[in-house]
Formats: sequence, structure tokens, C-alpha cells
Amino acid sequence: MSVVFYLLAALTVAGGLAAVMLKNTVHCALALTVAFAGLALFFLDLDAQFAGFAQILVYIGAVAILVVFAILLTKGSETPKEGVYSRNWLAGLAIAAGVFAVLGWAVLQSARVLPGPEGTPTATPVVTVLDIGHALMGRYVLPLEIVALLLTAALIGAVIVAMHEKEGAK
Repeated sequence: MSVVFYLLAALTVAGGLAAVMLKNTVHCALALTVAFAGLALFFLDLDAQFAGFAQILVYIGAVAILVVFAILLTKGSETPKEGVYSRNWLAGLAIAAGVFAVLGWAVLQSARVLPGPEGTPTATPVVTVLDIGHALMGRYVLPLEIVALLLTAALIGAVIVAMHEKEGAK
């Protein structure tokens, strides 16, 4: 493991922890953006350029910015005046521990999987970003356009909901 891995891991974990521990909602959304950036850098470090750039474009460029705008438009950036802890925090902690245990078990089991036949490692398929681009603009152009329309409709719906909440407050 290289120094770059440890730096990216620290950045991603710090962003994730800040996203769940900060009190100000805008700061939480910005910390989530840092965690998304750390994940994108992990993909780029693993030579998965398409996944890394898709992470940057979709999650940082769209989802995180949309979350920040939604918070700012709906006055969700104010710090809550009452307590932020639920009475069911113990159940949530138990569920989180169970999910962590299952994921840890799956990771440990995947490390035990033997390589290909006769102990030789299996060949990884060679797919370039150009191949993915040709597939998206050829065979999968209709699903791509449907997803684009769905995201546009969601954005317009969020703006309309925010506008109605602003009018109701006046």
C-alpha cells in the first residue's frame, strides 16, 4: 500500500465522518462532497478512469451541488433547536454493526477465493473509455437519455417544491 492510498483513505474517511457529525447541514453537504472526491480519486488511482470521472461528473458535479442548493433553498441550513438524537439510536447502532459485520465477512470471504484454473490468475477484460463511450452513444443511448430526462425532471420538481415552500413562508 502506498502513501497515496493512505492519504486518500484519510481524506475520504474524514469527509464521511464530517458529513455525519457536523451540526450545520450546509457543512455536512460540503463534507459529503469531499468524501465523493476521495472516492473519485480512489477510482483514478486504480486506473479506472471512466468510473473516476463519472464519479466526479455525477456525484460531485450534480448530486452534491443539488443537495447544497436544496438545503439553501428550503432553509434546511439552520441548526436544529431540539436534540438531533432519536430515541431509537440503539436500534440504529445495532443495525449498523450488523451491516458492518456482513460487509466485513464478505470482504474476508472474497480474499479466500482462489485464482483461475490451475492457480493462474484470470485475465481482466480490457475495456477503454472509448469503448464505453461508443456503447453509451450506440447501444445504450435510449437508457442514457431516459436517465437524463429523469434527472432533469427531478431537478425541476425540487425547484418547484422549494418555490412553493418560499411562497408559503411569506
